[in-house]
Amino acid sequence: MRPFHIAQAVLIAAVWGVNFVVIEVGLGHFPPLLFSALRFLVAALPAVFLVGRPGVAWKWIIGVGLALGVGKFGLLFIGMDQGMPAGLSSLVLQAQAVFTALFAALALSERPGQARVVGMAIALAGIGVAAVDEGAGGPVLAFVLVVAAAACWGVSNVLTRRAAPPDALAFMVWVSTVPVLPLLGLSLLFEGWDRDMAALAALDWSGVAIILFLAWVSTVFGFGAWGFLLRHHPASSVAPFTLLVPVFGMSSAALFLGEAVSPLRWCAAVLLVGGVALTSLGGARGRGVGTPSAPVRPTASQPPAVGPTASAPPAAADAPAPR
Repeated sequence: MRPFHIAQAVLIAAVWGVNFVVIEVGLGHFPPLLFSALRFLVAALPAVFLVGRPGVAWKWIIGVGLALGVGKFGLLFIGMDQGMPAGLSSLVLQAQAVFTALFAALALSERPGQARVVGMAIALAGIGVAAVDEGAGGPVLAFVLVVAAAACWGVSNVLTRRAAPPDALAFMVWVSTVPVLPLLGLSLLFEGWDRDMAALAALDWSGVAIILFLAWVSTVFGFGAWGFLLRHHPASSVAPFTLLVPVFGMSSAALFLGEAVSPLRWCAAVLLVGGVALTSLGGARGRGVGTPSAPVRPTASQPPAVGPTASAPPAAADAPAPR
């Protein structure tokens, strides 16, 4: 990769890592489900009128939108609202690579190679260490919700692989239209009209800036730039840069939010990042019938996901979705 493209990949990882700090701050302005709905609304509009159709069937757009937007981000935002630290969230979400490999084995008949199996075991050990660390002083339910968010991310990755969108940015924009109404409905049901209206009535410039960062910087810029890199370089060269996301996430959370990083959490980080690296780069023994033979470009995650918060894999566990 050219030095400029390497710098671009590092910048994207930094944006997706800092994204978790922005989410943490934003949860002080909005209820979590409303917050997530606003993020996708601004990411979709007006961009949906400026990009072309994504060139995939509606079932894939809807499926990824629900799994990624409602499942992953809904659970992530609720988990962080319930007390899951931003830095630890950025780390635990990387378990999506393990879930993606597992779901791909079940749904796509992609048998993981030996290196990938070892990587999954190491990453799961990292999750266990992180659970012990968080269970000693934090809310266990919030931790479980973020792990569930990683599982939903894995589902969206497999669906994206089956969809094989030719244009990652257009696909992400159209996917962003799907979760808006479900998230708003869930917000009204569980967070209440009064709480939602109070948050909107108190909207200030900092709240607007937070939404714009998540929607335009983390999602639109992040995944547009990521798609550019994947169009010019092999996924195996680009995907490893996502391992920098929890590095930026944990360091920015420590710097801006004062989050302490315990020795157990450092141990969990080494195990999880190392395991994800093996899982992502270890390869699979074979593809299932009907599985796209060409690499699938990332959609979104995360993320960003995401991150990103802000973002979707080129292969079963090879790249992120929006964060």
